[in-house]
Order: sequence, then C-alpha cells, then structure tokens
Amino acid sequence: MATPIIMPKFGQMTEESAIVEWLKKEGDSVAKGDILFTVETDKSVMDVESFEAGTLLKIVVPPKVIVPVQTVVGFLGKPGEAIPGAAAPASVTSSSPPPGATAPAATAIVPEANAAVSAPAPSAPALFRISPRAASLARRSGIDPAPLRGSGPLGRVVERDVKQYLESRGGGQLRASAGPGEPVPLSGAQRGMAEKPIAMSRMRQIIAQRLTQSFRDTPHFYVTVAADMTGLMAYRNELKAAGAPYTITDFISQAVVLSLLEFPVVNSSTDGQSTSWHAQVHLGLAVSIQGGLVVPVIHNAGAMTLRELSAASRQFADKARAGKLAPDEMTGGTFTISNMGMLNVENFSAIINPGEGGILAVASALPQPVVRGGQVVIRQIMKMTLSGDHRLIDGAQGAQFLNAVKARLEDLDLWKRLAAQ
Repeated sequence: MATPIIMPKFGQMTEESAIVEWLKKEGDSVAKGDILFTVETDKSVMDVESFEAGTLLKIVVPPKVIVPVQTVVGFLGKPGEAIPGAAAPASVTSSSPPPGATAPAATAIVPEANAAVSAPAPSAPALFRISPRAASLARRSGIDPAPLRGSGPLGRVVERDVKQYLESRGGGQLRASAGPGEPVPLSGAQRGMAEKPIAMSRMRQIIAQRLTQSFRDTPHFYVTVAADMTGLMAYRNELKAAGAPYTITDFISQAVVLSLLEFPVVNSSTDGQSTSWHAQVHLGLAVSIQGGLVVPVIHNAGAMTLRELSAASRQFADKARAGKLAPDEMTGGTFTISNMGMLNVENFSAIINPGEGGILAVASALPQPVVRGGQVVIRQIMKMTLSGDHRLIDGAQGAQFLNAVKARLEDLDLWKRLAAQ
C-alpha cells in the first residue's frame, strides 16, 4: 500500500501550515533525502525531505492551501501501487506565501497513517517569483503581475518587467510615482484596481494576530532614557579597525543581558494569575525581512561572552534574512530588543512579544547639543524606550532597569574588559 506523506508540525505553536511549492511532480522518482516540497509556517519557509525512496504517486494538497498539521498531503510508493480512498482534508483556506523565501531542510514526514484522498487534486502551479520593487510598482499601478513573463533569475519578475508592461499599455492622464523622478502612467481603471483590498500574507496575519492580542491583553507602560554613545561609538571604531567585528547592537545586547540579570523581574513573564521567573536570559532580536518581522532567540545569552554573543547575533541575523531560521530558533524568548538605529529614527516604542515581560526599542544615535562641564557640546545621543508589562513591572523598576542599561553603555572601562575576554 502507498505510504501517506504527512504535513509536519514545525514547533510547538504551529497548528497549521501551507505548502509553498511542490518540488516533485506526480510520477517523479524520489530518493531518500530528496526535498518533496516547501512549507510556509508562521514566520519561515521550510524544506521537507523524504525519509524513503519511491515514486510520488499522488499530490493531495496543492500549494497555497492551509491545512492542519498531520494532514495527508500526498502519497509515495511503487508505480501502480494502490492509493487508499478517503475524503480530502475537510478544512482548508487559501494562503499567500511571500515569494522567494528559502529555508533549511526539515525532518522528513512519513509517519504511519490511514488517511487518504478522494478525487484527484489539481496540479500544483509553478511558484510565482517577483522582486519586492516589482511587486510594489505593480501594486501602485493597479496591475496583476502574475501573467507577466519575468526576466530575472528563475523567471523572477523584476521592476523592469513591470515598467515595460506599463509602457506597452500606454496609460492615461493619471500618474503615480515609482520613485524620485520616475512617474508611471496610471489609468482610472488601474487606479480603481490598485485601491482594491489585497489579502495579507500568512506571515502578516500571524504578526497581526499575536501583536493585537498582546497589545489588547497586556497593560503596556513606557519609559525612555537617552544614552550618550559618543565614547562607545569611538571605541567600537577602534575595535573595527583592529579587526574585531563588534557592532553597536552587540554592545546593546550585552548591556541588556547584564541588566536583566541584575533586575530579574524584567526577565519574567505572567499569565495574569502567576509569575514565572526565568533563571536564564533568552534574548530575542527583532530582524526585519521581506514581508514581515522575525525574532530569532539567543538562548542562554547570560552565559555568553561579548564575543560569543556577537557571533550568535550575526549568525541568527544572517539565517533570518536568508529565510533559514528553524521554528525552535524563534521560540522561548524572555526579553526582546528591537533596534531601528540604522533607520534614522529619534524615538519609538514597541509592542511586547506574547509571553515576555518587556521589549526594548532602540533608536538612532544622533548628534545633539548637550551640556558637559558647563559647556554646550555635540554628542551622539541614543534614546531607548522600554515597553513593560505593568502586571509584572512597576514604573520605578522599569526606570531602574533602563538606567542600568544606559550606565553600562556609557562605561568604557566595562567594554574594554569585556572585549578582552
């Protein structure tokens, strides 16, 4: 009898997923370890391998369909082998996975099961690839880019493809801007299409759901302090010139970890009835990626040296931007840092991730006039805002924690000791 292929469960919180693309067609030979398909989870796209060799006899679930985990999505076996007859998955919804994401191989998915399928499933469509700039231009121009023939790698639709299509269509009197000095023709009909609602990707739906729940159920309070980063930035430049790959984020992360160990209440969590104290600091670092935001978690950050913390941060940031984070690498955080320092922002606040007691929003270090020794001088000032769960943390505790972070960032002797370890 044919072996059912089961939708795997990625991480404890994953209850449903969608296939992004089948990499094998019905009738294709499959070797042990071959990638069968890619799956979109809450915040990443994972490759799914086969545990055994055979022939892909049937595709049950096509791409862009959300199904519960452990659902039968296909069958593997010998050519001509009987496929059990049963109902197809009862509850499925459409999904719009972000294009172009990739990820590492997941554990294969051939557990025993008796589920099967009824009528033949439609053939899986080819994965549509489009660059972010092309997608943005198509959206503003009110056109569907799916029929366009892409000239980029692997048939990817790029910005020039959309521009060429718009030029071939002429255009009306209305115009939209594709960027500085680049007007794009936009007809009245196209403008009407551009204003139609667009379904959110699965990732954005999950982000919206969880952060709405957190903001609704968690009483946030905010404390802001300004740290003088002039000395630390100059020291970081010295280290960089000497070949040490430290970033300002590394120093902020280390200062936060040390301060969380000093103020464990900020590293705790609550369900509204009881408080959970965490013996270890599991530090989340928010990373912006195409289509959303992910938060890789550095587990046991409190036991790491500055060098180890820097290496872990760099590794996770690279994996996040490449779409290669595993679900377990994005769970279990006790506190998160959201750093927008590279985006030239003066100040902002962030929403606490569910299950954590706080999040630190780090703005840009900007030159500002300050008074030092009775003189007005220009210093690099960086504002930090703590969003705290008021069920756990009082305002005074939040202020003490944040000032401890500030004091450590301004302590050059501390960083010289830590950098030497």
